[in-house]
Amino acid sequence: TIEGNGSDLPAAVDRTAYRIVQESLTNVAQHAAAATVSVRIDCRPDAVAIQVDDDGQATPGSAPVAGVGLLGMRERVTALGGHLRAEPRKEGGFTVHAELPVVHTS
Repeated sequence: TIEGNGSDLPAAVDRTAYRIVQESLTNVAQHAAAATVSVRIDCRPDAVAIQVDDDGQATPGSAPVAGVGLLGMRERVTALGGHLRAEPRKEGGFTVHAELPVVHTS
């Protein structure tokens, strides 16, 4: 699901959003044993919020295995001044939530 207008995002934000979704879906396919996954992208004037949720085998209280994918996502988001949260969901499965600030230059 995409909310808002993402057509005028700065290239670095657009590229990072794409990579967050790509890596999250790769992790679901390789590790989650999920039946469903949802991707929500909310394009606001000042930020892009990305949330990827799955109903896989992760359980509350289990720590995510810090692999290259999660590390790469965190580095990309941090480089843009954003925030990343990646953790098991209370109801089971896993969530990745990223907030990327949008700064338009003229």
